[in-house]
Amino acid sequence: MLSLTNDGSSAELTELVETNDLTGIRLWLAEHPPYEIADELERMDSHLAIIPFRLLDKDRELEVFEELDPVHQQEILLGLRDTAFHELLEEMDPDDRARLIGEVPAKVATRALAGLSPSQRKMTAALLGYPEGSVGRYMTPETVILHRDITVGRALEVVRAKGADTETVYILPVVDDGRRLAGTVELSELVVSDDSVLIKDLVDILVPRVSATDPAEDAARLMQQANLIALPVVDSEERLVGMLTFDDALELIEAADSEDIARQSGASPVAGNYVAASIIRLARARSVWLLLLIVAATLTVNVMQAFESTLEEVTALAMFVPMLTGTGGNVGSQSATAVVRALAVGEVRIRDLPGVAWKECRVGFVLGIMLACIALVIGTALVGSDIAVVVGVTVIAICTWAAVIGSTMPLLARRVGVDPAVVSAPLVSTLVDATGLLIYFSIARVILGI
Repeated sequence: MLSLTNDGSSAELTELVETNDLTGIRLWLAEHPPYEIADELERMDSHLAIIPFRLLDKDRELEVFEELDPVHQQEILLGLRDTAFHELLEEMDPDDRARLIGEVPAKVATRALAGLSPSQRKMTAALLGYPEGSVGRYMTPETVILHRDITVGRALEVVRAKGADTETVYILPVVDDGRRLAGTVELSELVVSDDSVLIKDLVDILVPRVSATDPAEDAARLMQQANLIALPVVDSEERLVGMLTFDDALELIEAADSEDIARQSGASPVAGNYVAASIIRLARARSVWLLLLIVAATLTVNVMQAFESTLEEVTALAMFVPMLTGTGGNVGSQSATAVVRALAVGEVRIRDLPGVAWKECRVGFVLGIMLACIALVIGTALVGSDIAVVVGVTVIAICTWAAVIGSTMPLLARRVGVDPAVVSAPLVSTLVDATGLLIYFSIARVILGI
């Protein structure tokens, strides 16, 4: 039984490598599955990771390599001799190879393509011809294709003859005479059907399909929503060009979610394993957003300066500034995070903006009333009822405003073609801080008459 955790494995493998214990390394590799080996290699420095990789058996080398992310694949490739370099690339799945070559430097890409066999080079070049980030870069062109007019018996013969060289046979695309997609049929349905039944009588004609130039993340989300293990990919004339498989879809969703999480926290995504990332690399990924946010935070300073006379007259107002700005920022961040997530999984669309804004407005209002009750009690105990009323009313107003801002900014960003995750929680929080102070001091002037 495989363990879900492998704490200590990396330290053990690193120690074996550093002491040059080749026998120990081979034993360690033999005792661990490919995905665990790949995980440990990603945690190691590249000059160390190449040592255990070279000691892998040929039949496991490719399995481990395809488990690595593209950043570490590049590092491994650059540490191999030409023969091993080209053999590894030749054996890779076409979609994995195309993505790797598409991300390496031009010099390495030229070297990689030059060493491929003519058939694999042609297949890889075709995939690289699709736009970056499109589903065409992630689909596998190697698939068993069935004609709609053949029988189940003949179809099973085709699967047996060609299935070993394809990535998946569980969902089989069905085409007509012009190679146009007619639908799909499940292998399980073929197995339990009579050999004389025609494929056209079993084909699912309503199966979702995507164009090869469609965004890969959208295709992966569609697979998740429709519970598919493979999704047909067609060209502009509805001719089948490949299949997006569930493993690639999972990687796409994981990468997209990781990027969204990074951007929502006010940082740029960092490719590769966190443990292996350098201090400078992590700092660089976060610094740009922090610089932008500190500039945006000057809005708060300007607002405080504009209402300096109000603060001088009622100094007790300053006591509640941190509480109000913090509360507003938190509400706005919660709202923004909820909407970004809903956008990512397709629960919300741009046309839903008015409805989303109205819903979040009411949510913010309800939250504001709840928090205002607490603020009134605290404010009355500390500074008296007049200022406590100001604080209570402000809490309601800020929570309502923050919820609206947090919910609409991601949708507006999507509208103008910007990644909604870029409108991150820290940015929303900073904006709400400045506008929240305007609301606070304006309410104070009205209620207190100053």
